[in-house]
Amino acid sequence: MTDIIVFGMLAVVIIGSAIMCVATTRIMRAATFLLFVLFGVAGIYFLLDYTFLGAAQVSIYAGGITMLYVFAIQLVSKKTLQGATEKIQLKRFIPGAVIALVGLATVLYVLVKSEMFHLLTSMKGGEVSMNLIGNALVGADKYQYVLPFEFISLFLLACIIGGIMVARKEDNA
Repeated sequence: MTDIIVFGMLAVVIIGSAIMCVATTRIMRAATFLLFVLFGVAGIYFLLDYTFLGAAQVSIYAGGITMLYVFAIQLVSKKTLQGATEKIQLKRFIPGAVIALVGLATVLYVLVKSEMFHLLTSMKGGEVSMNLIGNALVGADKYQYVLPFEFISLFLLACIIGGIMVARKEDNA
């Protein structure tokens, strides 16, 4: 029973922080709310007794990635950030909401049609074995995730190079 209560509290923190992250007009507040989201996800990992994944979430994502965002924000000049705040306009909100709902419907459709969803719903014990998770994370077959991880590593490398280039341009100015 306490697990359900803790999960509910973590879910409220994650959802609330995620909404505030995209709704705020201040970039540092958005980074702070992102940090709360990542800590909440780590809390769910710890709740499920996936201590390694929880520790990795805290150290890599909540620590590293959020600090990378904060440093990138600090590197951007104040002249660039001035005027970055704008009010929500209804003519922009409605198409954005429609696109978000279409994206949500697409994700739910893919989730329901995926092999992993049917495997998880048909399990009698209710637990996923670590072998299944490990094979899904490092496998290269269909519905496995080694290729997306490689793309993410290249994306992060590009972000680091971009941050260095921004920092060097300001030094020369």
